[in-house]
Amino acid sequence: MIESFRAIFAPPRDLILLAATLWIGLALAEKRSERHGVSKEALNNLVFYSLFGYLLGGRILFALANFSAFADSPLNIFSLNVDLFDPIGGVITAILVGVVYIKKTSQVSQTREVYWKTLDALTPIFAALAIGLHLSHLAAGRAFGSPTALPWGIDLWNATRHPTQIYELIVALVIFGVIWFRNSELSLGALFLNFVALTAGARLFLEAFRGDSTLIFGGFRLAQIAAWTVLMIVFIAGEQIQKD
Repeated sequence: MIESFRAIFAPPRDLILLAATLWIGLALAEKRSERHGVSKEALNNLVFYSLFGYLLGGRILFALANFSAFADSPLNIFSLNVDLFDPIGGVITAILVGVVYIKKTSQVSQTREVYWKTLDALTPIFAALAIGLHLSHLAAGRAFGSPTALPWGIDLWNATRHPTQIYELIVALVIFGVIWFRNSELSLGALFLNFVALTAGARLFLEAFRGDSTLIFGGFRLAQIAAWTVLMIVFIAGEQIQKD
């Protein structure tokens, strides 16, 4: 079954999974956006502009980082080759576009509150995209696990490995369920912070089964250090919101 799934959604067709979950997440977010004081129109505009920023920023930043290659064939910047893309740069650009959009469309005195309301409204999209990301990893063989002798191991990259993509998919589905069925009376920013905390906590545990971890400082997993950092930031942000 897994092999059939990987054959159907082999790269670059795995991007269909991300697009589908983005669409589902947006549809679900629209249903509850007004609970958070965000109109459907504003939510759709924000997602559209941010997505445009992600695609444009990721390609332009990749081209700038590999200027010599694009100097010989400048039209490659319009190529459909998904490998010619900087995903981290795209995410940063999308965040900047979103921040600017919110700032431009909200009252100066309420900008901070609008940011938290918007993040709460966007949380179903983030949770759905996490599911799509893990499905994409499963299809492409990315985020693979370490070798194992357990009976549920999968054959991948010349070894029997932990099916970490499936572990992460199951956890992402659980987190989505928790987020979707949370009490609507949560305080400002709590829905988003709960999602981030649950996701970071899951990363702390699941990273131990990964076979592609980046190690630093003599053996510490970079993803786990990042997860601890995120949890600390979430705790500080939550305390600050309660004080306000």
